[in-house]
Amino acid sequence: MMKRVLAAGAIGLLAAPFAANAAPLTSEDFSRYPSVSSVSMSLEGDMLVGVVADPSKDGKARAAAYWDLSGKIDTSKPLLPSNITPSSGKTLFYASVALKDKKSLWFTVQPYIGALMGCGEGKETGSTKKYLEKTYMGDERIKKIDDLPDGRAEIGADRAMLRCYELVGSTDIASLLPLDPSKVVLARASTKSGTSYFEHDLSNGREKFLYKANPTEQVIISARTGMPVARTSLEYENGAWKSYISLPDSGSDKFTREDPLTTEISNRYTMNLLGRQNGTNNYFIATDKFSDKVSIYLYDAANDSFSADPVFAHPDYDASNIIFSNREKDFGEVLGFTFDGPIPENFWIDPEMKSIQDGLNQAFPDKHVAIVDYTADRNRVLFTVGAGNMPTAYYLLVDKAKVAVIGSERPWIDTNNLGEVKFVHYDARDGLEIPAFLTYPAGWKEGDKARGAIIVPHGGPWARDYGNFDFSGWTQYFASRGYIVMQPQYRGSAGWGRELWLAGDGEWGQKMQDDKDDGAAWLVSQGLVDADKIAIHGYSYGGFAAFAAAVRPNSPYQCAIAGAGVSNLAKLGNSWGENRIQRIVQGDTVKGMDPMQNTDKINIPILIYHGEYDVRVPIFHSREFYNAIKDKEPQSKFIPLDLMGHQSAKWPAEHAGRVLEEVENFLNTACNM
Repeated sequence: MMKRVLAAGAIGLLAAPFAANAAPLTSEDFSRYPSVSSVSMSLEGDMLVGVVADPSKDGKARAAAYWDLSGKIDTSKPLLPSNITPSSGKTLFYASVALKDKKSLWFTVQPYIGALMGCGEGKETGSTKKYLEKTYMGDERIKKIDDLPDGRAEIGADRAMLRCYELVGSTDIASLLPLDPSKVVLARASTKSGTSYFEHDLSNGREKFLYKANPTEQVIISARTGMPVARTSLEYENGAWKSYISLPDSGSDKFTREDPLTTEISNRYTMNLLGRQNGTNNYFIATDKFSDKVSIYLYDAANDSFSADPVFAHPDYDASNIIFSNREKDFGEVLGFTFDGPIPENFWIDPEMKSIQDGLNQAFPDKHVAIVDYTADRNRVLFTVGAGNMPTAYYLLVDKAKVAVIGSERPWIDTNNLGEVKFVHYDARDGLEIPAFLTYPAGWKEGDKARGAIIVPHGGPWARDYGNFDFSGWTQYFASRGYIVMQPQYRGSAGWGRELWLAGDGEWGQKMQDDKDDGAAWLVSQGLVDADKIAIHGYSYGGFAAFAAAVRPNSPYQCAIAGAGVSNLAKLGNSWGENRIQRIVQGDTVKGMDPMQNTDKINIPILIYHGEYDVRVPIFHSREFYNAIKDKEPQSKFIPLDLMGHQSAKWPAEHAGRVLEEVENFLNTACNM
């Protein structure tokens, strides 16, 4: 019955077939705030919360939304919010989490100019332009969204510590404590003072300080009690930085290091503790110590040994997590595993959850269905549906048989105008296999040649792309204009196996750059584009790749576009600043060709844009590079963007549209594409 009802309800909600002459997307399609995003459901299943485009401001601001699910749900029409709370002043909602007891957490950013006094990223002296992040607690129907306690409950919290919390601290949910009706554990982190954990009583707002981890420690806590079940730490010993995992001694509050779980940072083995197996002294460990891909093993703390075989492994992709039951009758039992394929997927071993997933997959064929939240009885399931050519949409499964529509992030986009996204591999010049995502022009068919190609390397570089819908517009916007867009997962990318990840060490602007160039050559060899119609556009580390492309000889590109890019490797090393962990773990791998030392070799025009409020990659990287090359490549252009930070949550909506328009104009003029 479920399959038939779901399939019928899905008609008209999915992407239509590709149109051969689709209308190009507009910059406004991406400069508007999402209609709905960051939706989550309470443990009881009696409410949803999410961030919506504020209807009172024509969608030009964001607002907090609350859906009351306490009564009978009418699935014959879209679910509309019961209450909407607009952003206040310059504060901007960007994410939310439904908790329990009618409460919710709200994450905001707001622009700031002032002294940081050594707290976090930014200038040590003088004023810094940046965004401050702050977390608020919402009550029932979000009639009020109030400040949380500021950390005064912590033993030893002084004025300087509180000031750092205010300026650069972050608050997040550490555990929902699903078996407790009103208490949760919150974590407050600051790069200067570490992470402190608090028991927060949702019924009265009172907090109790629990424990603290210093800046080089992490605590893994029990979802049942909220207390530590393991500690990880970075320490310098015998001339090397090492990562330790400590487990509790039986019948004691002391922790002992587990030697088999110790790794040297220079070796960079993944070693993540995911949880404890019910009723045993065994722990689930995700590691790539025994294979190229991360797999999940059982570690016997009594015998200091790993299981001979993994409890979960995927032949092609990294295992990433375990899904544990939160309901009382089987609390802590394993329901499934997750792995990072082209799109993250759940592998359910629980029969009921597998049945629900299979039914949803059949109702939405050729789309990616992700289960987000569900009640203990599984009678209410929040899930998303999306694809590379379909903006994410939110739905609620009710009574395992009916589907209520919540809404699409970008319902105004006609999916007829979106190109197909495919996952491919190509060989680099040294034989290393490189994964990549291709976004084809809308209506493309075998044998067609694209108007041009854009190589879009991701940031990080210890990151990766997925085959989901690209909210920035950098793929589909240009695919709708006839370009084919490649997102190469070049060496140095994380999440594709240990070999590919380590191969990028010390190869900035060198072999890492070869991989992007080889991707361009592969597109030409496949007959997808002409060799003289290729550009590169990257952001953050991808911006570095664009800088590097502009000064390397024999460039395969007609032009480069660098957003918020690193241009000066020496200054990058000096600007790790307060982030000691980043210096320890990643700093020594950042070596190679420095674009700033090679500006005399500029050989193609470059468009550079950068946010004035960016503290992750300060704007001097772009400004100094432009000043060094502007007379040598007069078609180049530099665009500083006010009130724009590094992460997408810190972008004014209008800047997303302007970037697309500026890039398009540059491709048409300076690039002759």
